[in-house]
Amino acid sequence: MTTIKPPAQPRYRFAFAMITTLFFLWGFVHNLDPILIPHLKRSFSLSVLQSSLVDSAVFIAYFVMALPAGLLIRRTGYKNTIVTGLLLFAIGSFLFIPAANTGRYAFFLAALFIIACGLTTLETAANPYAALLGPPERAAWRLNLAQSFNGLAVTLAPIIGARVILVQGASDAQLQAMPQAARQLALAAEASSVKAPYLVLGIAILVVGAIFWRLRLPSIETVVEGAARRSVAQAWARPSIRRAAIAQFFYVGAQVCVFSFFILYASRAAGLSHVAAADYLGWGCGAAFMVGRFAGTWCMRFVAPARLLLAYALASAALSLLAIFGSGMATVYAVIGIAFFMSIMFPTIFSLGIQDAGADTGMGSSLIIMSIVGGALLPPLFGALSDATGNIQHGYAVPLACFLVTAWFARATLKHAALGAATSTPAQGSTVQHV
Repeated sequence: MTTIKPPAQPRYRFAFAMITTLFFLWGFVHNLDPILIPHLKRSFSLSVLQSSLVDSAVFIAYFVMALPAGLLIRRTGYKNTIVTGLLLFAIGSFLFIPAANTGRYAFFLAALFIIACGLTTLETAANPYAALLGPPERAAWRLNLAQSFNGLAVTLAPIIGARVILVQGASDAQLQAMPQAARQLALAAEASSVKAPYLVLGIAILVVGAIFWRLRLPSIETVVEGAARRSVAQAWARPSIRRAAIAQFFYVGAQVCVFSFFILYASRAAGLSHVAAADYLGWGCGAAFMVGRFAGTWCMRFVAPARLLLAYALASAALSLLAIFGSGMATVYAVIGIAFFMSIMFPTIFSLGIQDAGADTGMGSSLIIMSIVGGALLPPLFGALSDATGNIQHGYAVPLACFLVTAWFARATLKHAALGAATSTPAQGSTVQHV
């Protein structure tokens, strides 16, 4: 039996507003990665595959840190876990300064990994916290609303990042004409343009961490009478969690491929400059992603989340075909369309996976967050396919396959509900106290 003692609604709203700021912060730093990829590719003369290691360094942290973050939630609560994540986030940002000073690509990857460990900790705590801050039947709507502010960050980060990071002191032709030593110095100076932005970011994150440390947020604690704490294996045995983890692996891989390679893709498929491509990434993909989040949240008032997810996944698959076989600006607009339809996928998969998970919610959340490792493993496949064929458009075969897996998850969820075979475990209970 599960006991539910929700807090007063005004306290729900305040806590939800504070958690929403975290969705914006990690969305902003994640969407600086598409700026870092062409920047570091040029600075270190990397291939597409080598530049994709930026994503690998970030998203492998989700596999490494998700379970420890889940255990930290269990031992210290959501608030302390959030503060820990913010501290790791700030430390990684500050490490960009010695990475730029040494001029070593591996050091940049290490700094990104530390940042991502902080982001993993934040997401493992904030996603279920936002889902649990209210009635269970509104969890998908609530999580999509919070993620909508993540979409705002998707719009702003590339536009701002392009102007403070994509500093190009010399053209490619001028670089080729320089002596080797002078060329290395020029590229090292360009690589150093990341120091100031990440210093400012690290300071801002420390301020946010201090604010959260002092805040009195509702502490949601699981109270499941007569049930022991559940293991990872028990959570994985639940079909909804297992399907969600698989779908999230492929969806995140698709999202990272679409956003991270957009500047390289648009510059080659449509002949745009890097700065112009970054503007299309922000005002085009970012704005479409943000609008898609808000529109999807509104649509879920009338359409079942799984049904909307199925429609959006099939639309994304169709647009991926255009991204592969199209030409010119049509390909850029196709990718912008994909960004719109991708918008609801992460929060909807997450909320459907842990819906009615009862005592498995905590470990289930960690498993679904761990599956974000797809963002580390699938972009190198995109890069390898692009390098092997000599055409970055062919890399979109990877997102195409991923969206078909997302459609499978949505269809399986609908079928499971229609057959009346949904898990009968009561929704996770909660009591609330001040921390």
